[in-house]
Amino acid sequence: MCKYFLSTFHSRTVNNNQNIDSEGIKNMSEKNSLNVNVLVTVGDIKVQFNGSAEVVMTSVITFLAKQLPAIDLARKISLNYAVTDLVERYSNLIKITAEGPRVIPELEGSGKKKLSDKEIVALQLLALKIAKELGKANDDRMQISEIQSMTALKPKSVSSRLSELVKAGYIIRDNTKEEAESVVYRITTSGIHWLNSTIIKKTKAPY
Repeated sequence: MCKYFLSTFHSRTVNNNQNIDSEGIKNMSEKNSLNVNVLVTVGDIKVQFNGSAEVVMTSVITFLAKQLPAIDLARKISLNYAVTDLVERYSNLIKITAEGPRVIPELEGSGKKKLSDKEIVALQLLALKIAKELGKANDDRMQISEIQSMTALKPKSVSSRLSELVKAGYIIRDNTKEEAESVVYRITTSGIHWLNSTIIKKTKAPY
């Protein structure tokens, strides 16, 4: 939960404290977020935000968007995803287990469409990105052998799907060293945007 304190400076002071509730914040993200304190001044108004880094950031942006319309316009063309939003959106597909982040879709028996190998590979990389931002992983990149192991997909399918995703710009292929086994993959913002548009169609229950 994020608290803010609002006061105006002319001839009077408003002393009432109010709470800002940020929807979609999971317990695990709260536990792994640092508590921060931010004071924002806009003209004669001063607002203090307290809480986890993710909650405060969201609350500050929302407040400024109301005070400064230009910021709201900029947000409409900006593409970025907070970890709290990702946790809320993918909690039914991604789980952080003792063995690491895994894709465990809750689609069976619901009449929803099965995930493709391409989507599973991208979701696995997204799961690792979420785990890293929550402090549950040290890196958001994976080797092809790790992806194969975590997804249980056939090696040839994983290799082909990775090539397709790299070509589309949905994931990035990095070389940590000169050796072939040092090649790692990580998901991009465009990849998350693509997942959002494709997964929502499959996770919607039929009427």
